[in-house]
Amino acid sequence: MNIKNLYLKNFRNYAEETFSFDGGLNVLYGKNAQGKTNCAEAVFYLCTGTSPRAKKEKQLIRTGEDAALIRAEAEGRFGSVRIEADIYENRREIRVNGMKIGKNADLLGNIDGVFFSPSELRLVQDGPDERRRFMNVSVSQMSKSYYTALVRYNKILEQRNALLKNRDAELVLETLPVWDAQLSRYAAEIVLKRQEFIADLAPIAAERHAFLTDGAETLEVIAEKKYAGGREEIERKLAEEFAAGYERDLRLGFTACGPHRDDLKILIGGEEARVYGSQGQARTAALALKLAELEIFKARAGEYPVLILDDVMSELDLPRRRKLLACIGGVQTILTCTHAEKVLFGKTVNKIRISGGAIRR
Repeated sequence: MNIKNLYLKNFRNYAEETFSFDGGLNVLYGKNAQGKTNCAEAVFYLCTGTSPRAKKEKQLIRTGEDAALIRAEAEGRFGSVRIEADIYENRREIRVNGMKIGKNADLLGNIDGVFFSPSELRLVQDGPDERRRFMNVSVSQMSKSYYTALVRYNKILEQRNALLKNRDAELVLETLPVWDAQLSRYAAEIVLKRQEFIADLAPIAAERHAFLTDGAETLEVIAEKKYAGGREEIERKLAEEFAAGYERDLRLGFTACGPHRDDLKILIGGEEARVYGSQGQARTAALALKLAELEIFKARAGEYPVLILDDVMSELDLPRRRKLLACIGGVQTILTCTHAEKVLFGKTVNKIRISGGAIRR
């Protein structure tokens, strides 16, 4: 999958600009706070319908304007695709090949993307929410059934949690099994897809990590909770878990078990990285996970996704920068940095200098 061009209008600090990308390495360089990350963010928004930085749509609109437009044309193994997003303060409209889509699920899979920035250290160092977010974003792009199950699971979970706050305990206990039958069905889909993803991810991440560290450290990725059996058996086990926790959930006022509470263990040299890992170790582990994600996309979709590397080079020493570039040969990469070093990137790379929200030619 290659993005041919990207058009931005009133997006972040861009008034109007068009980017042309090559199929290999594209280096967006310039001083800090000029708009490099904004361009990277726009690409990922068209891949997933979400921003890795903003929580509200209005944050994406240029100051003083009412709306923003992002548009990209891409070419993949199944042909070309054109995606446009009109972003307003409280809503948005997304079109795929000119057709308006009503659900985010219809956007996923058109342009696949993997995003990495220094903030991805949270994946290793922070709590379970960040590791679930990593799985959700990645698996949702690969599987619409996963994304649909996740959306429906979260809606039912919200209703179940609201029920648990009802003071009429008898009514709650009578009603919970109705919600749990649906919750378990969608939870089983989430669990199965995550287990498949982790099974694919773990060995590749370990291999990439060994390459980046010259074999000095080992990386392990393990699901904290494992469910054996097929879909029906997993669904039954989840239903039993929900039922066994009725008294606890009533006391707490929320659902304390299920896929929304699951976690990944990331171990470096046998020790939990979140607790014992250094900044450098966490950075390398997170990068290895993202590089493994690339290979899973390639295996499942038949082509690499677009790789977006935002300000990663400044956080790595020279040997690891070179190793990273060696890992991404053949992958369309949009990389942001402050200096386009010839000694590192070479002369044939597509270099784009950004200053004040515009390309400087």
